[in-house]
Amino acid sequence: MRTALVIGTGLIGTSAALALSQRGVVVHLADHDPEQARTAAALGAGTDQAPDGPVDLAIVAAPPAHVATVLADAMRRGVARGYIDVASVKGGPRRELEVLGLDLSAYIGTHPMSGREKSGPLAATGDLFEGRPWVLTPTRDTDTEVLNLALELVSHCRAVPVVMDADAHDRAVALVSHMPHLVSSMVAARLENAEEAAVRLCGQGIRDVTRIAASDPAMWIDILSANPGPVADLLTDVAGDLEETVQALRALQSADEAKRIEGTSGIQEVLRRGNAGQVRVPGKHGSAPRSYEVVAVLIDDQPGQLARIFADAGRAGVNIEDVRIEHATGQQAGLVQLMVEPQAAPVLTASLRERGWAIRQ
Repeated sequence: MRTALVIGTGLIGTSAALALSQRGVVVHLADHDPEQARTAAALGAGTDQAPDGPVDLAIVAAPPAHVATVLADAMRRGVARGYIDVASVKGGPRRELEVLGLDLSAYIGTHPMSGREKSGPLAATGDLFEGRPWVLTPTRDTDTEVLNLALELVSHCRAVPVVMDADAHDRAVALVSHMPHLVSSMVAARLENAEEAAVRLCGQGIRDVTRIAASDPAMWIDILSANPGPVADLLTDVAGDLEETVQALRALQSADEAKRIEGTSGIQEVLRRGNAGQVRVPGKHGSAPRSYEVVAVLIDDQPGQLARIFADAGRAGVNIEDVRIEHATGQQAGLVQLMVEPQAAPVLTASLRERGWAIRQ
């Protein structure tokens, strides 16, 4: 691939353009908002000048509701040898293109499984997709050349290609992305009118659960409107689990010992199922889940503290696999939780103590 046209310079489109530009591909940028394309160009994602002729690959990064329209326009103008989209749903756009009577041999639907709570070109990074799954949904009609162009894009973005049926993909993302986002939003909504004294007690748990609720509502309306059925089916199942959990909690309030035992059993079962599901979540870089030891370090909320901890961990020869930060309520201090391989935890703990860090047991 030597040339590409990115249509839609939001977070995903600009991030893909940055990755391609960094690998020597000449990238042209287009957007319904010319100012947004100019911003992406200023970031080094490519040029906002139109290409002189057909490019190798056109990448449509429009909202799901507009993907088919934008693709159809690009295909009719013949702007590229191959066409992909990066929308978060796949079945609907393809069916819309079929209804429009387009030759789909030059098209393949794709979906990079990566993103951020922030949107727009200023949130984009060239490494957004690194190590993340990138779903490809070819059909029997897909030209081999187009599939190869899509695979080359995935390689340039350092993502991991995953081939799926379009409708199976839509059911899968309903489970791992769309439904969790709504549940996160519903939990966060409980905080809207909560007493300030209660909100001030928020810790890392509530931050983890509600983090994705900060995403742009308009963007999520587009996503959910394109995949409502599978999401509604999953929420129906969640509603059933919630009802059973409520009943179990009410039973725990009972004066009847048998009912309390029944309630305890119900809560234990939902927690057990949660444990069983959580351990199936892929680990680092999509690998099998790993168990890490936590080394908890108390820090002052001052510039450079995290950099010092990472540098000291490096001097100890320990790789930090993951990190979390809990800020102390009402204090300029926090707790940094360093996740490391079990055998590395004693080494890191001893080394950080020698360097003056306060370790919480």
